[in-house]
This record gives sequence, structure tokens and C-alpha cells, in this order.
Amino acid sequence: MSTTLITGASSGIGEELASRFAQRGEDLVLVARRRDRLDALADRIGDEFGVDVEVIDMDLADVHAARELRDRVGSRRIDTVINNAGFGLSGDVADLDPEDLDAMVKVNCLALTGITSRFLGDMVARNHGTIVNIASTAAYQPVPHMAVYAASKAFVLSLTEALWAETAEHGVRVLAACPGPTETEFFEHAGRKAAVGRMRSAGQVADALMEALDGRSPSFVDGWLNRLIAKGSSFLPKAWVLKIAGAAVN
Repeated sequence: MSTTLITGASSGIGEELASRFAQRGEDLVLVARRRDRLDALADRIGDEFGVDVEVIDMDLADVHAARELRDRVGSRRIDTVINNAGFGLSGDVADLDPEDLDAMVKVNCLALTGITSRFLGDMVARNHGTIVNIASTAAYQPVPHMAVYAASKAFVLSLTEALWAETAEHGVRVLAACPGPTETEFFEHAGRKAAVGRMRSAGQVADALMEALDGRSPSFVDGWLNRLIAKGSSFLPKAWVLKIAGAAVN
């Protein structure tokens, strides 16, 4: 029986992906801060799909979170890791709380890198496994007024595409998923102004991700309009991109 570990699993895209992988008959390890939500999701998925669901409640903003998660999983074999946990903040860097910015980088970058590295070695050794990192369409251009968030997702996209190349000959599937605005709790932190483009449901993103996993590309952008917006920025002068992106979220 294969096992999938999903961070940020208590709602949104993570919750949808938990159902998709359980439907495929995979056991789950679900990670998030809110134990009550994790327990409720585990009960529902276990009853509906008959799979084993382990829940781990922890805050991935802790600097030692990745190491603690690896320790709590123990010797259990993890076949798929989905780094879905993350959040965004809108506002100018000078106006935001530095502690909040630190926490965002820790969750979006530090924890993601630490979790990936701690499970990837085993996957390479057995020539089998899957790593999915959730980036964003914001990864494709700097975004004034969401500068740190966009930079953190550019890091995720760059890291994941490089890992795709590093592991291509070792039987490991690596994929960066880049959703645009999605109906999740993300905007409770980032604010509704951060929704640039056509809103998609978490279920639509999850379906697109499952389809992309069957392909060979190192990354994908969810939704045709989001792809147009994300990829189109590379053809414009950088000053225009910055002005357009900044105006869209301000």
C-alpha cells in the first residue's frame, strides 16, 4: 500500500488532494496546524475510501518543523510528498510585521525545502517516488505589494524544476503546480485584492494536478487564462510587468 504525505491538508487544495489520493487507494499522512479539522477529514476519508489516515498537527513556521515531521513519521515509507502548506501577505514590505514575513518564508520556503530533502533521498535510493510542490502564478514575475510572497513562490518553482532534472534518471516524479486565484482560505491572509485573474475552485486545481502528474513536464500552470497571464509577462518590458502586477493587487 502506497502512502502520501500532504502538508496544509486541513482545507482547500490540500483537502481536495487528500480525497483524490485516497480514491486511488493510497494511505495518507495529513499535516496541518488545526487538529480538529484534520481529525474530521481523516474520519470522513477513512470511512469513504477505506484507507489508513494518520494526522500530524504542527506549525510549519517552526524552524525545526521539517526535522520534527521526519522524526514523527519515523520509519514509515512515504511514496508521495505534497508540499501544499503556504500563505501570503499583501502590503509593502516596509509596512508589514517582520515576524509575519519571517513566518511566511519559513513555511513557504524553509519547511518545503527541509521536508523535500528529508524524504527525497529514500525515493532516489529505491528509484520510486513523487514530490509535488505547490508554487503559484505569482512565481512568474515580481509582484509589488506582495513582494515576499511572489519571491517565495519563485523560489519554489525554481527549486522544483531543478529537482525534476536532478531526479529524472532515478524514477522520481517531481512537479511544481502553479495555481492562480483559487477559492481557498488563502485570501483571509492575503486579502481579496490579491486575486488577479479568473477564480478557480480547489477541486479544479486538484483535478488539473492529478492529470499533470501523468505527464512529464516539470511544472504546470492551472487554467488557460492563468497560463496566458503567467507566461505572457516574459514578453513585456520589466518596468511594465512591475507596474501592471503592482496595480493589480494594490
